[in-house]
Amino acid sequence: MVARVSATPVPLSLDVYSDVVCPWCYVGLRKLRAAEAMVADEVALAIRWHPFQLDPTIPPEGVGHDAYLTRKFGSAAAYKAGRDRVAEEGRKAGIAFAFDRISISPNTLKAHALVDWAERQGVAPGLVEALFAAYFEQGRDLSDDAVLAEIAEEQGADGDAAYAQIMASPNAADISTRIAAASRMGVNSVPCFVIEGRYAVLGAQPPETLADAFRQVARAKAEGVLPAAQ
Repeated sequence: MVARVSATPVPLSLDVYSDVVCPWCYVGLRKLRAAEAMVADEVALAIRWHPFQLDPTIPPEGVGHDAYLTRKFGSAAAYKAGRDRVAEEGRKAGIAFAFDRISISPNTLKAHALVDWAERQGVAPGLVEALFAAYFEQGRDLSDDAVLAEIAEEQGADGDAAYAQIMASPNAADISTRIAAASRMGVNSVPCFVIEGRYAVLGAQPPETLADAFRQVARAKAEGVLPAAQ
């Protein structure tokens, strides 16, 4: 049995880098939720979502999904094989991937800008998960401004304000700058979980692995001595 860190949960910052069209990021999110529940009495996570783009060269209107992935992976058979693997992991995490419903591979810059705006509205956590579900389980077109605003409204945001934000894209340049900064920091694949701004856990790790990392850092923080960076 793991000893409690302290009588009250230790606050930890957690920076999550992901892209809403990354299936492993969706799996990683579900595993993060499970890990968060495991350590709820020991650790209080303050999560902030950060943008990452798997392919920033996709045009704003998106591209045909099947043709795009065939070009990217060399053949339809190649990308479908990888898809089957992630679908199996998704089932274990309670995700019903419906890849056959996806017709458009979108440029995700506006989706990230919307999440950034939602952080200030207090609805980012729900919006991030809703964007994943909309794309991977419902096949909704995340390159469509109206669809993005609709998803935000479903999560409790002002739909008209969300739509105006998307159309104006006032923070798009800042999002691009943040993505570039993350790359310079070494974030070149997602999901990436950075604990207390120093310790990175890469990939859709098992909940137990994440929970153990949270406990270790929280214990060191509570004792006033953080472990050396790995």
